[in-house]
Amino acid sequence: MTEDLHSPTTAAPEPAPAGAAMLADAPIAVPPTHAGAPPERPELLVGAAFAGGFVAAMILRRFGR
Repeated sequence: MTEDLHSPTTAAPEPAPAGAAMLADAPIAVPPTHAGAPPERPELLVGAAFAGGFVAAMILRRFGR
């Protein structure tokens, strides 16, 4: 390694083996969707979180009296 900060490096990906071309043409499997997938309308989650925080604050305020 040289002291020059702008010198080119020798780091590069290793060449692919001969059989890798066949793997590149294989279809990619798409994972199935699950219940934890983000909804199409994330603003509803934000609104629900805000409302939940407001209700929790009101309950804690009652306990403080």
